[in-house]
Amino acid sequence: MIYTITLNPTIDRLLHLDGELTKEKNNRLESIAYDIGGKGHHGSFAMSKLGVENQALGFCGTTNKGQLDKILEQKNINHDFVEIYGKPTRESYVILEKGISGSILITEKGYDVSSYAKSLLFDKIEEKVGAEDTVLIAGSMPPGFEIKDLEKLMMLLNKIGCFIACDLSGEALKTAVKFGVDFIKPNRFEIEELSKQGQTLLETVKELTKTIDYVIVSQGGAGSLCGHENEFYQIKPPAVVVKNDTGAGDCFVGSFLASLTQQKTFVDALTFATACSASKVQYNDSSSFSVKDAENLQKKVVVEKID
Repeated sequence: MIYTITLNPTIDRLLHLDGELTKEKNNRLESIAYDIGGKGHHGSFAMSKLGVENQALGFCGTTNKGQLDKILEQKNINHDFVEIYGKPTRESYVILEKGISGSILITEKGYDVSSYAKSLLFDKIEEKVGAEDTVLIAGSMPPGFEIKDLEKLMMLLNKIGCFIACDLSGEALKTAVKFGVDFIKPNRFEIEELSKQGQTLLETVKELTKTIDYVIVSQGGAGSLCGHENEFYQIKPPAVVVKNDTGAGDCFVGSFLASLTQQKTFVDALTFATACSASKVQYNDSSSFSVKDAENLQKKVVVEKID
């Protein structure tokens, strides 16, 4: 079983503009749509799409819970959240310009999480998670959830003995590295915070794999640099037309962890996750991808082994 923990979830409001976003102009909307937001939730969607059993944990607000539940049901995401009463789950605004690749993302800060809510989450995790399970902690931390709380969560998971995957940034990422988790996926900017002075990217990845089983550095459209058990690869994605890149990295993480659960090799897991991510960016929303398309795109993923 895979559990995803999204500490600061969001509902994505997709704003489709009738043209290009321009300052000092009335930018008209062509349409508005909603999608699931939050790194862990995107990961859960990918896992469910690939037929891998999982459950989304974390927090959610109560005032717009009906809308969130509706999206989760549409996406077939099994979930069990700690509710923050009287507060809404935050929204992210994904701006999509007509005829222009990519997206603009604007995200609300989120609600404050109380000590009581944190204790409920920790109790839920202790009750559910076993040593044979995988736990993905992904995304930002909400106000009130501090590094000391993340450390407490890491200690709990270490005590359980499960596989710990983290898609975090900043001090949270450094905390994950300190605890020697099993998987991290920093981007090309976040990895710099983990590098020693004068180290190359490859040297940093090699250093990190001494204590972390899987290290994957996302390099955007250039692909990823990946390390596991003294094997290192540069993975290059196939060329596709990008409509919305929001959630592409989360799709990669969910697909990769699902592939490991399905006993795929490291390289097969990498190439398939890369293909799923490439399929995802061709969709207008934040989470959709095609498994069939990914299977075809996987054949076009370039794998370069690094000595």
